[in-house]
Amino acid sequence: MSLLRPGGRLGRLSVAGAALALVPAAVAPAAAASTTASTATPSAPADGTTSHSGKLADGATWTAEVPARWNGTLLLFSHGFGPLVAQDAPRPGARTALLAEGYALAGSSYDPNGSMWALKSAERDQFATIDAFRAAAGRPRQVISVGQSMGGLINAQIARDGAGRVDGALGLCGLVAGGVDLDNYQLDAEYAISALLDPGDRNKLVGFSDTAEAAALGAKLTDAVTKAQATPQGRARIALAAAYLNLADWAPDQQPPARNDYAGQEKQQYAWFAQGLLSFLTTARYQVELSAGGNTSWNRGVDYAALLRRSSHAKQVGALYRSAGLNLGTDLARLTKGADVTADPVAVRSLRRTSTAGQGLGVPLLDVHTTSDQLVPVEQESAFAARVRASGDGALLRQAYVARQSHCNFTTAETVAAVHAVQRRADTGRWTGTSAAGLQRSALALGLDGAAFVRYRPGVLVGARR
Repeated sequence: MSLLRPGGRLGRLSVAGAALALVPAAVAPAAAASTTASTATPSAPADGTTSHSGKLADGATWTAEVPARWNGTLLLFSHGFGPLVAQDAPRPGARTALLAEGYALAGSSYDPNGSMWALKSAERDQFATIDAFRAAAGRPRQVISVGQSMGGLINAQIARDGAGRVDGALGLCGLVAGGVDLDNYQLDAEYAISALLDPGDRNKLVGFSDTAEAAALGAKLTDAVTKAQATPQGRARIALAAAYLNLADWAPDQQPPARNDYAGQEKQQYAWFAQGLLSFLTTARYQVELSAGGNTSWNRGVDYAALLRRSSHAKQVGALYRSAGLNLGTDLARLTKGADVTADPVAVRSLRRTSTAGQGLGVPLLDVHTTSDQLVPVEQESAFAARVRASGDGALLRQAYVARQSHCNFTTAETVAAVHAVQRRADTGRWTGTSAAGLQRSALALGLDGAAFVRYRPGVLVGARR
């Protein structure tokens, strides 16, 4: 979906207030994990914060920090996909601000002995971290779960299962649609690129033997996209693949394209591809398959015309095909006819069991997402909300949006304001101040680094199998 220029209004999105403050996408670990088996309490730094760390039963490490004037609330942080190192905050700036407000922080590495898609152990290890924290630092008055990216999925599972152990939850750019939907819509996009932009080769899209094989596919697909960008026909087909990927059309260092600027939208979608997005996705797929024990995605029987009709980018794709003199129906029929990837049923069952959420909520959950997230599309929030509503727990869920590009690209003020909103819900039993305007006021009142909460409604997540 095209986004607006700051201060303006376009379609279903409107800015609530301040200028956009961009922050780097890369995040360093907030704290290093100890390798000792017992809890350690080193000397406190100058600010009076005490650090704790240790090892859990499955070999996972945990880390925690308690400020000198602890307010009694523990923030339990679930980190995202990547190295299995214990972290206790989403970003260094958020860590500093939250400790200064009196919050204790804790988090685990998850089981370090398997895949980086560590969903088999993550929830268990996070609950064990609460117990380890209590033994080391004392019983918190409240526990609020916080999760980022893959950790947002873990956080949603904790919100589902954690009544009596946590009091509320905050998800940041969470992969809340779950692993099965993730792998399927990514397969749809990669299949479209392979079939339409690299038709001479029969690319192996799933079932990788190792990381190198997955990375080689990502590089090959990226090369095909790069070459296709040079022609109108290639750009139209890139837009089609981007629609299947739910890929945002607002790239870094750019103004959001206008609603009907279809060429400008494709240009910015291409910018995401040019950054190496596909190589990240294919190597991450290998880690998911490693965790699940086989291929977890399929497209046999998928109607690619029906899939495109569900996309908010359908008009863009149609317009670019017409401009290029291509027959969209022919390409869609070709994709549907050639779709023959089948999944390993055992692996799918494993991934559904370990890597889905939204079947209900046991505690209040606030999810916050950037509107232009290239790795975890904001449309995941639509799929998740539908599941929660179907469970009957919709009143426990609130969702908020930040008008900014890139995955997990939140300011410190936005993160702290969201923590405050969950804290108020835990304290009062009522949601207050979770509208775009309310969160914007709360964030700006902190006097930190700006905020851009907006009214927004994400589109349908394309590629979720029914």
